[in-house]
Amino acid sequence: MPALTTRPIRELPDELISQIAAGEVVERPASVVRELLDNALDAGARAVTVRLAGGGVRLVTVEDDGTGIDAAQLPIALKRHATSKIASLQDLEQVGSLGFRGEALAAIVSVSELVIYSRTREASSGFSLDGRTGEIKPVARAVGTTVEVKELFFNTPARRQFLKSEATEQAHCLEAVRRQALARPDVQWTVWADGKLLDNWRSLTGPQALQQRCADVLGQVFVDQSIEVANEDLRCSVRGFVGLPAVARSRADHQYTYVNGRFVRDKVVMNALRRAYEDVLHGQKQPSYVLFIQIDPRAVDVNVHPTKVEVRFRDSRMVHQALQRCVEQALSRPRATDLPSDEPLSQTLGVDPTTGATNGEDLPIAAAMPSPNTWRQMDFGAGNRPSPMPYRAFDREGVAPNGQRLGVSELATLWRPQDVESPRIDDVSGVPGRQAATPTDEEPIWPLGRALAQLHGVYLLAQNQQGLIVVDMHAAHERIVYEQLKSQMARGSDAALTQQRLLIPVSFHATAQEIVICAEQGPALAQLGFEITALSAQSLALRAVPAALADGDLVALAREVLTELAEHGAQAVVQRAEHDLLASMACHGAVRANRQLTLPEMNALLRQIEQTDRSDQCNHGRPTWRQVTMKELDRLFLRGQ
Repeated sequence: MPALTTRPIRELPDELISQIAAGEVVERPASVVRELLDNALDAGARAVTVRLAGGGVRLVTVEDDGTGIDAAQLPIALKRHATSKIASLQDLEQVGSLGFRGEALAAIVSVSELVIYSRTREASSGFSLDGRTGEIKPVARAVGTTVEVKELFFNTPARRQFLKSEATEQAHCLEAVRRQALARPDVQWTVWADGKLLDNWRSLTGPQALQQRCADVLGQVFVDQSIEVANEDLRCSVRGFVGLPAVARSRADHQYTYVNGRFVRDKVVMNALRRAYEDVLHGQKQPSYVLFIQIDPRAVDVNVHPTKVEVRFRDSRMVHQALQRCVEQALSRPRATDLPSDEPLSQTLGVDPTTGATNGEDLPIAAAMPSPNTWRQMDFGAGNRPSPMPYRAFDREGVAPNGQRLGVSELATLWRPQDVESPRIDDVSGVPGRQAATPTDEEPIWPLGRALAQLHGVYLLAQNQQGLIVVDMHAAHERIVYEQLKSQMARGSDAALTQQRLLIPVSFHATAQEIVICAEQGPALAQLGFEITALSAQSLALRAVPAALADGDLVALAREVLTELAEHGAQAVVQRAEHDLLASMACHGAVRANRQLTLPEMNALLRQIEQTDRSDQCNHGRPTWRQVTMKELDRLFLRGQ
């Protein structure tokens, strides 16, 4: 081993310091795009043009029509920690701009060939500044700024070797533009790559601006299959769109969250959204959403990381609860009650009332949920709302008229519908060959229609104004029972998660954090059905577990619970564990496949689906019902072709 040599302590040269700092700020061409777009928006730009070459490695140009930079200040703009956006600690504690650190341009110029062209409104001409030579000269330019970055990492070849292919780097640059475009629909965005126009999103104003920008950037399918969220809380307001669970994606590539207009990836926000969706998502599916959180700038610290995508909330619990609550409320509303049921049947079927011919539109064959845009626009009068399903003598919370409450285990067998009037099928005048349930003045139009039959003892078939409804009986009833169990638990009944004591305690090695959590969260563990005690400074003893989970891997289960308590707190973990157990009970208590139901029982199930929260998905996130419209059926049989 060679002997260590003693070197004197000395200051690093400015260029090397800038290159070291650039390693945090500039990771790839997309980082350059993000920083330059922040500066353009902070300058008040209303039109931004991005030009790329070689995936952004050979060229990144960002042109805006903002206020511009005075010629005398151009050299200062390239110095480290030089900014016009903050001037004191007070400004730093309530940052209202996207950029504020004053590191971006200095970091970029240290690893590239940078030229700035800028003109202010007061100047008679523009000026350019060469970042390598420092030369300033007049140029012809309109008011605004253009930053041209060439040959990124040309002087640090090791960094350049870590970049991906040009197509991959270009995709990251486009994603950086999309993030900003979603946040600012009032700005026009144009993107060119290697001389070809890739995107051009015009500026939008008005109440539908955000919805239209989401359609432009993420596609119309996202808007059609999403729900608008609006929670105007004084401390933490939330607005935007959340995608329906039925159209969740396999990748988390349509997840955009903003805090005071800044795109962020924050653990508190991500956990709140994961909690809001966990009861309605199937498997490992990822939800889609575009959400904007508005909060007092003094209540959030944005000076956490040079990339500025991480933030720290002063009251993270408040933000977590506000976000989770408003998204849960939006997702809990049953979509069945919003099905359009008051439009003329000939219009619904796409049929000419005089000839009976269909319009021949190309429609997807696969059944799909109706558009939430249609749901939001419909207004249902009191006469069109379904009455409660005739549950024996108990309401949906399991409370009898005399005040008697059912226990958790009894609620699982609650579904015992009384006889209800069988559906009546009448001819529809003006539509040859069609039949549909036409209610009288005394009979409301049910959104999910009237039951027709069972299919192989698994699916329930019903007819409504739009066509055919197909219901997974077990999945739908499982959600109904599950929501009743949760409601009973929330009302403070004597139901609780029971323990099963172990004949021989199970000991296992534990970390210092697990031992501390075990000591601090004893009541929470007991509420979950666990009894865990310390044996020594490095081991724990598991003495009791939840009775419903006694056959699992007990040590792994205990470790997982302790980890969850450490990360998310007692309240969140207890609620999640209760819901997991109730979901298991609901699955066993729901109507099973191949059970033959009468038409009144089928209709009773349909009515309860229309009134139960989150009834569009079962406890495992699978859909419970699907609408097949008459147009889709016509397409299958080539009617009107």
